[in-house]
Amino acid sequence: MKTADFFNTHSVFSLNEAARVLAPTGGRPGTVERLKYHLKAGRLKLVARGVYAVVPSGVPVKGFQPDPFLVAVVVRPNGVFSYHSALELLGVAHSAWTRYTLYDEKRRRPLRLNSTDIRFLEHPGPLRTESCRKLGLRRVEYRGKLLQTTGPERTLIEGFRRPAEIGGLQELVNSASCFSVLDLDLLQEILLCYDIANLWAAVGWFLECFRQTFHVTEGILNQMAQHSPRAPQYLERNRRDGVLIARWNLMLPKELVNLGEPDER
Repeated sequence: MKTADFFNTHSVFSLNEAARVLAPTGGRPGTVERLKYHLKAGRLKLVARGVYAVVPSGVPVKGFQPDPFLVAVVVRPNGVFSYHSALELLGVAHSAWTRYTLYDEKRRRPLRLNSTDIRFLEHPGPLRTESCRKLGLRRVEYRGKLLQTTGPERTLIEGFRRPAEIGGLQELVNSASCFSVLDLDLLQEILLCYDIANLWAAVGWFLECFRQTFHVTEGILNQMAQHSPRAPQYLERNRRDGVLIARWNLMLPKELVNLGEPDER
């Protein structure tokens, strides 16, 4: 394949991928020299060790921002997008954000792209078992690539578990309320893997707020309420104000209390 054709079909790529596809006479060393030439010419930008992005014609290299999703998946091909990145890939993110998160086998140093951070997090401890690890994952088409991400159910639960990673509780609720459907059986299966009382309560409260949207019966709510904490719990660290939602034993910020369907407020 000609170098120009490769650049047209690979906006972000690794050195290994380039050496495999371009396969010049000089092998890998020859590929390195070709890439060095295009780096000097301003056609490429080195975004991480062994990872390159193609710079669009007429765009200065210094100010060029490669697509963070494509960079992340080249750096960690087996990674799973999570938290706010999952909301974006699922098409429901309420606000734009400059932090991208990816689950990986082990935590590694964040990657900085201009004003954007890509963070590589370990898979949550409770979901590292063989039976739970792949629960609630899906593949999403993005710019010609299939990216792996947490699906609606797992994104909702993990957003309540670590609100700071998803942009806060209000961002989570505003975004998750736009999911077209939630698999209620899958939700409970993932919650059983976590086995954390305040997550059962938070998801139960959310479903109660949007019971018509997601076709939630009173029986399901009662079932989930049985797993709620015995004493009032906060979802956000260092938060000591809020409104008690008695059914779920949750202390929630005032701005969340009035969210929900008009007839459920």
